[in-house]
Amino acid sequence: MQIAVIGGTGLIGSQVVKNLIAAGHEAVPHSQSTGVDVITGQGLDEAVAGADVVVNLTNSPTFDEASPAFFQTSMDNLLAAARKGGVGHFVILSIVGTDQVPELDYYRAKALQETLLAAGTIPYSIVRATQFMEFMDAVLSWTADDSTVRLPATPIQPIASKDVAAAVAEVAAGAPLNGIRNIAGPEIFTLDELGRITLSHKGDNRTVVTDPTAGMFAAVKGDVLTDKNAHLAATRYADWLS
Repeated sequence: MQIAVIGGTGLIGSQVVKNLIAAGHEAVPHSQSTGVDVITGQGLDEAVAGADVVVNLTNSPTFDEASPAFFQTSMDNLLAAARKGGVGHFVILSIVGTDQVPELDYYRAKALQETLLAAGTIPYSIVRATQFMEFMDAVLSWTADDSTVRLPATPIQPIASKDVAAAVAEVAAGAPLNGIRNIAGPEIFTLDELGRITLSHKGDNRTVVTDPTAGMFAAVKGDVLTDKNAHLAATRYADWLS
């Protein structure tokens, strides 16, 4: 099977390409570094020509109010190129609970991306993942100073990027879902608890202060970023840290 992986040189994309090739597919990574630009449309027709499947793993450069425009333009361009190229399956990676947090610009943007895909004519699959373990350092940095890290007690279910890539590759190689598959890590933590575990492992003596107003995840109400009924990955957070 010939699979075009747009955004195929990033954290998830590079692993998806590796997994697909190992499974015997012809997976080709495309990104700005290979001359493909999802905003201008440069190189898109050539990238998807002859592909059975397109996997779109591109991401907005910002998480702010500019992110909806990125997904609107990029999906319009990619879907047009995929239709022109006769692509039979279009896959995107989204976020568990993305339609439950309209207060966050980025989550609203990802919900828009899902809507654009589902409204089109190409058979599709949406893989929604919980928060990546690899992003925990960035989350800590958002609300940190020399002595403290302020985090809300938002429930999250972290998943390793390798497990996300494996799930995306599996879906891409299968029949279109024409729907959503949720994937998640095997454990649920509150974000402040996960912060304490992470700092302790690193030997970082800063104190984690539970603050319901701190950082991006303060806008999240309840446990919408977790899913006990999702397809659960194997990697536990302590094992990933080690």
